[in-house]
Amino acid sequence: MIPMVNLKAQYAEIKDEVERGLAETIENCTFILGPNVQAFEKETAEYLGVKHAIGVASGTDALHLALIAEGIGAGDEVITTAFTFIATAEAIKYVGAILVFVDIDPRTFNISPEAIEKAITPKTKAVMPVHLFGQPAEMTEIVQLCEQYSLKLIEDCCQSFGASIDSKQTGAIGDAAGFSFFPSKNLGAFGDGGLVTTNSDKTAAKIKQLRNHGSDVRYYHDVIGYNSRLDEMQAVILRAKLKRIDQYNQARRHVAHLYSELMADLPLITPYEDELGVHVYHQYTLLCDRRDAIIKALQDKQIGCAIYYPVPLHQQNVFKEEYSGLSLPVTESVSAHCISLPICPFLEDDSIREIVGIIREVLTA
Repeated sequence: MIPMVNLKAQYAEIKDEVERGLAETIENCTFILGPNVQAFEKETAEYLGVKHAIGVASGTDALHLALIAEGIGAGDEVITTAFTFIATAEAIKYVGAILVFVDIDPRTFNISPEAIEKAITPKTKAVMPVHLFGQPAEMTEIVQLCEQYSLKLIEDCCQSFGASIDSKQTGAIGDAAGFSFFPSKNLGAFGDGGLVTTNSDKTAAKIKQLRNHGSDVRYYHDVIGYNSRLDEMQAVILRAKLKRIDQYNQARRHVAHLYSELMADLPLITPYEDELGVHVYHQYTLLCDRRDAIIKALQDKQIGCAIYYPVPLHQQNVFKEEYSGLSLPVTESVSAHCISLPICPFLEDDSIREIVGIIREVLTA
C-alpha cells in the first residue's frame, strides 16, 4: 500500500522531540497561549519574513478573522476562485460579504489576474487569491490590481507554507494571510490549527482580540469575539516540524520533479512551475483525459490517489442556485480532468516509479 501522505514515517523522525515537549507541557500545565505558542508565533514570523504571526484554531478561522480584521463585512464583494476547498468561500460568507467567483489560469490552477480585473466593481473591497496545491499565485499582477483599485489583499496560504514568489514567502505579500496546519499539510499539526500573518500592528492586535473572546485584558471584553486559539500542544508539534520545513519541502519538490520527468512522454499535463516562484507541492496534481481508468488501476494496487476538487465551488449544492448562470470554463475543465498522486517527504523513488509504471500501462494499453 502507498498512501497519499505518510504521517507515520514523519512521526518516527520527530517522535522523541515531540514527546519530550508534550511531557513538559503537561507537567507545567501551561495549556492555553503558553510559551510554545508564543515561541512558535515568533519563529514562524521570522521564517515567513512578517512582523506578526498569530496562532488560531484552524485555517478556516485564520481566513475568517483576517477578513474581519481588515474591515470586510456585509455587502462587500470579495473576488476569489471556485477551484479550492470550501473553507475559502465559507470565511467570506461568515462575514456577510458577497462571493465573486472568477476563473483560473489553466497552467497554475490559480486565480487569473485578468479575470480579477474584469470582475472589479464599485462594491469590490477585497481579493482572496489561493496559493493552490503549494503553487504561488501571480502576486505581482494581483498586488498591482489591489493597489490600483484600493482593494484589500488577503492571501489564502492554507496549502502553501514555505512557498515563495519573487523571493517573498506567501503570507508576507498581502494585507493579511491565513495558514492551515491540518495534519496532511506541508507543516501539519496532530489536529486542527491555523495562523494569521500580517505586517500591520493594527490588524495583529485585532486578530489577538478576536481569537480570545474579544478581550485584550482578562474578563474585559470590547467586541464579540471567538474562541480560536492555537493549542499549546499543537504548538510543540509544529515547532518540531518547523525546524525541518525546508527539508520537507525540498523532498516534496524532488518527488514532484521525478514524477514529471518520468511522465514527460505520456499524454497528460504535469504541474507547471513558474520560474519566479517556488512550488512546494502540497499536492502533485496532473490533468488527464483517462482519469477514471488511472484511479481504478491505482486503487486496484492499493495506491492512494484523489481528486482535488471534483466539484468547483460555484457548482456545489450550497452555492449552485445562487450561481446557476455562472460559467467558469477553465475551472470546470480542470475539475473534470485533475487527479492528485501520492506526495510526501518520505515517498521513495522506487514507489514513484511503481506509480508511474501503472499510469503508463493505462495510457499505453
